[in-house]
Amino acid sequence: MNASQKSAEIISIDSKKTASLTLSAYVKQTVEHYLSQLSGHDAVDLHAMVISEVEKPLLEAAMEHSGYNQTKAAKALGLSRSTLRKKLDQYGIS
Repeated sequence: MNASQKSAEIISIDSKKTASLTLSAYVKQTVEHYLSQLSGHDAVDLHAMVISEVEKPLLEAAMEHSGYNQTKAAKALGLSRSTLRKKLDQYGIS
């Protein structure tokens, strides 16, 4: 199973039920919900907003998982260490 086929497990706080949903399906559902809340207003910079909302917690989780070792986190993310460092600075993650 490759990374795009893995599922994100989503837990509903209200019902305490667990449902399996792919990460891409969850992102699509969330973006559709966001767009439905715009009440006729145009979406602006949607791509940048979604990327920043997803990328920061991804970097935080990778850093935590790697014991805050940038080399290991970069390898897990498929990034060079210098790119990881630039992104950590961009999001204010130390």
